[in-house]
Amino acid sequence: MDTIENLIIAIVKPLISHPDQLTIRIEDTPEFLEYHLDLHSSDVGRVIGRKGRTISAIRTIVYSVPIDSKKVRIVIDEQD
Repeated sequence: MDTIENLIIAIVKPLISHPDQLTIRIEDTPEFLEYHLDLHSSDVGRVIGRKGRTISAIRTIVYSVPIDSKKVRIVIDEQD
């Protein structure tokens, strides 16, 4: 799990203008390991990208990491 978190940080931090406000919460659900990205409100659009292309590319990379137990899911949350 730590590897996936570091991978997400390495990909997302250069994209955002407030990297100090990036936090990742891991939520263990019955089907998924959900990585909740808490971002500054102005950075949400940067991570999602036009027509969702950026987040789609991030998800493709992260989902390709082999995990034995559960599937990985990335969820974007917005800080106030």
